[in-house]
Amino acid sequence: MKIDSTYKPGPTPTAPRPAARPAHEAAAAGESVSLSQLAGAMQSTDKPPVNAARIQEIKDAISQGRFKVNPEAIADGLIQSARDLLDSQRKA
Repeated sequence: MKIDSTYKPGPTPTAPRPAARPAHEAAAAGESVSLSQLAGAMQSTDKPPVNAARIQEIKDAISQGRFKVNPEAIADGLIQSARDLLDSQRKA
């Protein structure tokens, strides 16, 4: 098969999307929204989700050339996160 650089694809058809309604209109129409327990727990925590002091330590280590990346630990963490996600989806 020869590749021809003169090919120009046509327009991609798109389906019209329904307009989004404000939350108060959705509630008035009898629709409801509920949050998972995890979402509720995330909203109720008072401490920030980041450790600013730790972030500064890492920034300093990177700028000074002392920061070492551990690819094995990163891979292990990613695999564990994927396992946790799959387990939570199976239980739901």
